[in-house]
Amino acid sequence: MGEGVPGLASAYTVLFTAALIFLAVLLVLCLIRAIIGPRVADRLVAVNMMGTIVMVIIAILALMLQEGYLVDICLIYAMISFLAVIVLTKVYMGVYLAKKSQSDGKKGENGDD
Repeated sequence: MGEGVPGLASAYTVLFTAALIFLAVLLVLCLIRAIIGPRVADRLVAVNMMGTIVMVIIAILALMLQEGYLVDICLIYAMISFLAVIVLTKVYMGVYLAKKSQSDGKKGENGDD
């Protein structure tokens, strides 16, 4: 990257380093959102966003270090992150539907319809 122009390699290094720092700050903010919630949906979106940010960080590191295997790791991480969010969503929907059916059953018993 930037072998032809004298200062271009150092400019790329500064740009990538700034992007990595910015993404690290965003990652911490997403982690805070995942911890404090307040709803489960907020936590799911934060976990999904954290996975996306980590993928971008790995891709930038692949460019900076000029290592092709990091792109493969990024793709594998994308698949695992996608599956994790799908599983978490299915679990959340199961818990939500169970609570909803339980509360509907209580309303039917009390005659509060």
